[in-house]
Amino acid sequence: MSKLVNSVLVIMALSLTGYVSVSHAFDSHPLNTTAFFGKYKLADVNDGFDIPWGMVQLPNQDILVSERRGELRVIHQGKLLDKSIQGLPKIDNNGQGGLLDLALDPDFINNSWLYFTYADDSGDGRGSNTALMRAKLNLATMSLSNQTRLYKGKVNSTKGQHYGSRIAFDEKGYVYFSIGDRGRRDENPQDLKKDGGKIYRLHKDGSIPSDNPFLDENGKTTAVFSYGHRNPQGLAFDTSTGVLWSHEHGPKGGDEINVISAGKNYGWPVVSYGVNYSGTTFTELTEKKGMANPALYWLPSIAPSAMIYITSDKYPQLKGKLLLGSMKFGYIVAVSVTDNKVEQQFKLFNNLGRVRSLMQGVDGFIYVGLDGGGIKKLLPIDT
Repeated sequence: MSKLVNSVLVIMALSLTGYVSVSHAFDSHPLNTTAFFGKYKLADVNDGFDIPWGMVQLPNQDILVSERRGELRVIHQGKLLDKSIQGLPKIDNNGQGGLLDLALDPDFINNSWLYFTYADDSGDGRGSNTALMRAKLNLATMSLSNQTRLYKGKVNSTKGQHYGSRIAFDEKGYVYFSIGDRGRRDENPQDLKKDGGKIYRLHKDGSIPSDNPFLDENGKTTAVFSYGHRNPQGLAFDTSTGVLWSHEHGPKGGDEINVISAGKNYGWPVVSYGVNYSGTTFTELTEKKGMANPALYWLPSIAPSAMIYITSDKYPQLKGKLLLGSMKFGYIVAVSVTDNKVEQQFKLFNNLGRVRSLMQGVDGFIYVGLDGGGIKKLLPIDT
């Protein structure tokens, strides 16, 4: 706990200078509220969305948006088309579940594969679990074809929380995706024979890579890449280093950013900086041998959403940083990283509403999806 005490003392001192937001006085890294504040603005793209969970931009610059309730919509030249994309599987719109993240195959321009995660109620037991599917996208017919479910978390749950789920591709073409603990904190995350509370890695066709960390171990889930997660809703590669970063929701306090490595245990719920929503404790441990420490943690929770690594020359000050949203406090956070460590976090904006999704488009612009607030484009303010 000495690490937490030291952080508190440092950040309390910084808060007196106005450098750090007092409401986040216990974050592991001070929240710089001045460096980037007022340097960016949001321009309207389209306001016709409820919960825009994921976004991708196609080579023709059309934007696909997943509505969590189970619709795949298209923005063409700023206009939301009346017709949605047809051919989605049955989607369980349940609590935090529904149609979730979207990702384009790295070779989409040649193969038209669209990947997406969603709540799937097929299989064993009542309720649903997170699934990953790919399908061919045909904009001319506004339809999906060749649908193949690549993975589905085993054992459904009627609990409506912690589906995850984000998707990322590495430079070798592997596809990574996350499934939350599905509200079964004490059952799933630490059990490698059970789905939930994990990040997974597959070949693009759904087959299991031969170097996944838990192959040939009796009964363990061979698609698992890392475990001990609560509800990872951010997943992005630093393309300059090839390192995979993730963030996840804690309970009351203890949201985290992590560097994801093959086979590592990220501790949930054995270690955490958070407490139960009632305020009671469920663990006294913030670290333990054999469990990875977070690169950053937030106290109180910010409810992080989405995460992208910025490579665009349109944002010189943000280039090379991670960008993520806060659903709780309605702002955007830029995070600088060096040598797989978080250096600083910076606040952009105030009171945007629930920041749900982020995308760096093929046009180089950053797009922001807000619950009930539509899709916006992030623009630097010309100084």
